[in-house]
Amino acid sequence: MGNEEMRFSPEERQSLAAYAASARWPAGFTVYQRGAAADGVFVVLSGHVVLRTRLKGGRAFVPAVVRVGELFGTEGLTAGALYHTDARADAESQTLHLGRLRLQTLLRERPDLGLSLLAQIGRANAALLDRLRELAALSVEQRLLAAVSRAATARADGGADAPVVFDAAGYRLLCEMVGATRESVSLVVNRLVAEGVAARDGSTVSIHPPRSFPASAERLLGHALAGSEEQVAS
Repeated sequence: MGNEEMRFSPEERQSLAAYAASARWPAGFTVYQRGAAADGVFVVLSGHVVLRTRLKGGRAFVPAVVRVGELFGTEGLTAGALYHTDARADAESQTLHLGRLRLQTLLRERPDLGLSLLAQIGRANAALLDRLRELAALSVEQRLLAAVSRAATARADGGADAPVVFDAAGYRLLCEMVGATRESVSLVVNRLVAEGVAARDGSTVSIHPPRSFPASAERLLGHALAGSEEQVAS
């Protein structure tokens, strides 16, 4: 699935703004917390929002980094729902919030835009299912390379083949996206440095994204799942 397919176009975002409430969030601000009452859905207009699930021992897992044109908080479309993650603006960000009542108006007045919204919800859910497949079937190294590739394709400069640079905060986020301990991720990064795929400069790490992703990831998943089926059969 192409990166642009996961986003509302600028024209669609402008049309959504007529039905939604706009808000700006400073870097580090919590948009909502897990367990809070959920209503409607958010669309990112600028910056990015990190969805995070807290784990034991101070660890966390990041199922998604939501970027410009993408949506989050879809659990709020169900009456009486609660949010299932923390949502934090890791950079200064602007969002639209479309509550359920306003969504009803949008669907009545702009069914074409409503269908586009439903399509984006389906694509976001598909991306989350892919993340679950990765966690179940891929190694820490494979999940790390998948996360690096996603970060590369999301860059505004379009330099998908250039190394992705992680400062200290970015490296912590990378570990949370991989869903592994910092120690496990560091072991993989050290191996990639030895192979010339990554480099360290103080607390900064740069990693070359794998080529032909997501096709390569699909092959990895296929091999991993085939291996699991053979173990069950034996």
